[in-house]
Amino acid sequence: MEKEELNMFRHSCAHVLAKAVDGLFKNVNNTIGPAIDDGFYYDFDLEDTITPEDFKKIEKEMKRIISLDEKFERKVVNKKQALDIFKSNPYKVELINNLPEDEEISIYTLGDDWCDLCRGPHVKSSKELKNFAFKVSRVSGAYWRGDEKNKMLQRVYVYGYETKEELDEHIKMLEEAKKRDHRKLGKELGLFFISDYAQGMPFYMPKGLIVKNLLIDFWRKEHKKAGYIEIETPIAMDKSLWQLSGHWDHYKKNMYTFKMEDTEFAIKPMNCPGCMLYYKEMPHSYKEFPLRIGELGKVHRHEASGTLHGLFRVRSFTQDDAHIFMLPNQIESEVQNVLSLVDKIYSTFGLTYHLEISTMPEDHIGDEKTWREAESALKNALDKIGKTYIINEGDGAFYGPKIDIHIKDAIGRTWQCGTIQLDMQLPKRFNLEYTDADGSKKEPVMIHRVIYGSIDRFLGIITENFAGAFPLWLAPVQIKILNINDSIIPYANKVKGELEKFGFRVEIDDRNEKIGKKIREAQLNKIPYMLVLGEKEMENKTICVRSRSQGDLGSQDLVSFIQELIVERDTKKIY
Repeated sequence: MEKEELNMFRHSCAHVLAKAVDGLFKNVNNTIGPAIDDGFYYDFDLEDTITPEDFKKIEKEMKRIISLDEKFERKVVNKKQALDIFKSNPYKVELINNLPEDEEISIYTLGDDWCDLCRGPHVKSSKELKNFAFKVSRVSGAYWRGDEKNKMLQRVYVYGYETKEELDEHIKMLEEAKKRDHRKLGKELGLFFISDYAQGMPFYMPKGLIVKNLLIDFWRKEHKKAGYIEIETPIAMDKSLWQLSGHWDHYKKNMYTFKMEDTEFAIKPMNCPGCMLYYKEMPHSYKEFPLRIGELGKVHRHEASGTLHGLFRVRSFTQDDAHIFMLPNQIESEVQNVLSLVDKIYSTFGLTYHLEISTMPEDHIGDEKTWREAESALKNALDKIGKTYIINEGDGAFYGPKIDIHIKDAIGRTWQCGTIQLDMQLPKRFNLEYTDADGSKKEPVMIHRVIYGSIDRFLGIITENFAGAFPLWLAPVQIKILNINDSIIPYANKVKGELEKFGFRVEIDDRNEKIGKKIREAQLNKIPYMLVLGEKEMENKTICVRSRSQGDLGSQDLVSFIQELIVERDTKKIY
């Protein structure tokens, strides 16, 4: 089933869901119910509270409606007729009143007793949904039209797939995702926590900070090789800067602001304007281009409390920004260079990805002609290097079109992390210029780009991707030494010292516990290697090695073991 057809089936099922809820509960006002990636949902304003105990009842009623073979029939009405039909539903009335006077309004009936305001399309009859597999998954709160000033509605989510096998596979994937939840693993492995005193702002514990810093070190090394320089800009800057950049008009609701000595400041929600000021600080020549400038900047964004989610949706995070200033004829080669760096970094974590181009949104700055030229430049760059992509109409940033990079994890989920944004607006707003070969002053083309996106979010993603079992180079504790009794402790310390000479992160578990318990706990803590040391190992100056992934590897010479570890670590081997 193609995506468009699948969405039609899902949206038709959403109407069945709405009719079922209408029949089962009191004083129901339906609002909207679109198809989504794994099924569909519908938002309701109703007197009763829908609970998980109601899910089976809703599914049974949906199946009963489907069995009736009721027709989905489209009718076109004018605005006055639509308002009369839905006069008892204030949500539909609001939607209708927001339509132009001469708008063609369509409604869909399902049977003789139920209809909904809808553009469609739908299946012809509910009978076509007989073999469509669905399962009510959860209910949550959702503000009407996504505005927290509006009433909270009840959103019923339903999984919907063409076959029961696909539905079962999706549910199985979700169960696996629960086991990999980075919030759960973050607590169990001592990586990070979030306090009620700073909601959405992660606190990194020592082991979590090790992983975060390793990601940063890797980023710096690869960017230096790729010809980037690195800067740092202030975390808070004058309101007038954000007015100049356009963020004050287009992003203020997500910005933290404060006053000091009658001057209003904003804590930066992104690094771009600071980099504009750095560029502007000195004259530039075409000979410098492409000029690649990176910044690992801490940014803050006000996200609604209901959207916060571990490291995935936060209010404070480190963004791996870079801004590339170039000549127009360098756009295609620079996009290619960025994607080459993306390949290098993502493949190190065993991640694959696909590309999506997002075009001009309604809320944008700059003229449409400039936007279309920028969009064409991105498409041409991907076409010339043979990269396939999806078009997301109207989903660009307010200052330019972009290429979004969606990675796929170990259980098939996709995450939008990297982005390449072509900006022909900020250089103009900041009057940026360079001296061309003929001595004239010209305006540079600029690309914004991130690869991790947010280092914090990327850390959460790879924690789930590896299920907390990080490869050796990323593991906070790489080797755990387990001594069988106290007499082995001096030898354990000697082995630890030898490993630390080569930069390995090592801990000794010298508790007075049975060796089996020590091994089990080290496994639970996802330690890559355990070294079990007893009298025999101390006498023979050997080690007994256990691998997290391969189990008991037997007795080994310490020097040979270290050499193997060095190769595994330095090549960033993935298990």
